[in-house]
Amino acid sequence: MLAPVLSLALAISLWAGGPRLDSRDSKAWPQLQEQASAFGAPAPQVPEVQASAIKVPVHAASKSDGNSAVMLQGFHWLSWQAAPWWGAIAGKAQDIAAAGFSMVWLPPSEDAASNEGYIPRRWYVQDSKYGTQAELRKAIAALHNGGVKALADIVINHRVGSTGWADFTDPAWGCAAVASNDEWTGACGHPDTGLGVAFARDLDHSQPFVQKDVKDWMNWLKSAIGYDGWRYDFVRGYGPQYLAMYNDATAPAFAVVEVWDDFDINNVDAHRQKLCDYIDSVGGRVSAFDFTTKAVLQQAVSAGEYWRLKDAQGRAPGLIGWWPTRAVTFLDNHDTGASTGGTGENMWPFPADRVMEGYAYILTHPGVPCVYWPHFFDWGLHDQIKALIGLRRSAGINSASQVTVQAADAGRYAAIIDGKLAVKIGPAEWSPGPGWTLAAFGKNYAAWTK
Repeated sequence: MLAPVLSLALAISLWAGGPRLDSRDSKAWPQLQEQASAFGAPAPQVPEVQASAIKVPVHAASKSDGNSAVMLQGFHWLSWQAAPWWGAIAGKAQDIAAAGFSMVWLPPSEDAASNEGYIPRRWYVQDSKYGTQAELRKAIAALHNGGVKALADIVINHRVGSTGWADFTDPAWGCAAVASNDEWTGACGHPDTGLGVAFARDLDHSQPFVQKDVKDWMNWLKSAIGYDGWRYDFVRGYGPQYLAMYNDATAPAFAVVEVWDDFDINNVDAHRQKLCDYIDSVGGRVSAFDFTTKAVLQQAVSAGEYWRLKDAQGRAPGLIGWWPTRAVTFLDNHDTGASTGGTGENMWPFPADRVMEGYAYILTHPGVPCVYWPHFFDWGLHDQIKALIGLRRSAGINSASQVTVQAADAGRYAAIIDGKLAVKIGPAEWSPGPGWTLAAFGKNYAAWTK
């Protein structure tokens, strides 16, 4: 989540030549939306980056090290309005499994002060706007019956009290749980170890009792509710040493973090460097959503700049080009994209008429691809996305797969992955040549198998 706090500068800095703003400047949001909607100003060529400028070396991995998972984001910003949403998940569980998804990321399931769940209140109360605890457990059991894992959305940077700012219950805490530089004048903890938010109390993760309660609660989510892994919300809000501690103590089947930093289309490497730095800071324990790939891919298809999809070293320009086994690629999520019916946050959406180009890219490339619920279930793209997942599975593509770029210019991008799967996106023509069989195609995309 944290879109109202963090995504402002990200959205507008994609506008070529646009200002770089403090990501916490929410007062500028209406103007930024107008400017972002006018996106399309010409951008200069991406400068070449010398090898010496790359602080983090390419993290090599053998094919056997790769993760073959495909993720589904199991909600959108307005899913709570379709309560019980957990019933919708259970009803779609068989379809989700048949489509080839390995895991589903669910929205925050604890009692919260916000409808969407991102301002948590009582952790151990798992009745929310999405449904009851019993309905949640049934939904997760239905996923498990199809061999699909469930990821909990872990929001531990901040919290509010049961009736006010800091009357914490479930678990019960006093003022020492709140960072001393929080807006609440009654806070008596230590200084915050990360970025702050203004809409809830910033927790002091340096406190041993906070650490214990976080670990106990996360393990309870596994044992009592049935969750298998984690999606960590807004990890810039607290020190990475604490996330490493919580992850070690809970042994998730899979864990991915949201590191959503400002983006400059003319300095792509700086952005993915920050992703690598964060993953390094937690010892490679977790994966990260590949916001760099989203940004570059979105610019490429929007402006006919497919040349951006090949970096100066001939690799993919996102996190998947440097550390693919720790990259979770995606086109949209609950913050960036439209919800069912075209409403919702919709802050930085992938162009609606180019979504299948985007999926043709991420579902054939390394990383762990994540599909957005409205795209799959509500936009009439179900069968096309399912077909691409099937090609990925049959070709054995995983997060460590090797990409050989064949073309990257104004009209097309083409690549061969592991010598088994070829893909082209963009309006210009391209073919991998003899010996390949066309296996999937649509507007401005095609995929071949060998």
